[in-house]
Amino acid sequence: MNLRNRLRHHPEVHTGALNDILFILLLFFLIVSTLANPNVIKVSNPKAASDTKAKQTVVVTIDKDQQLFIGSSPVSLDSLSGQLQIFLAKETDKPSVVINGDSVANLGVTIQVMQIIKALGATPVVAVDPSH
Repeated sequence: MNLRNRLRHHPEVHTGALNDILFILLLFFLIVSTLANPNVIKVSNPKAASDTKAKQTVVVTIDKDQQLFIGSSPVSLDSLSGQLQIFLAKETDKPSVVINGDSVANLGVTIQVMQIIKALGATPVVAVDPSH
């Protein structure tokens, strides 16, 4: 009779607590990722009665100081056309450019940006806040 094999202890690592921690971390990152806003430049959008959604190729932001941004990188009005061509060259169908303007932004700057976008063959879409 071989008693040594039956009395031998097999060490095991208890992973129940680790599974709980990993599950909580997964939930935390899922919740945080849904709350993250890709627009890092804060502007107050003008109000409108209805909201129109369009597939956005690129976002041009005009802040309250009339500074232009493509995504989150600043750009001047003179170099806007060249920078937008880089983004629009990747699109196969008719691209659209969303203009995210502050409510106190100069209308003249917004119209100049819209003219540049139309000259490049894209559709300008102005983002508005649908709530009153």
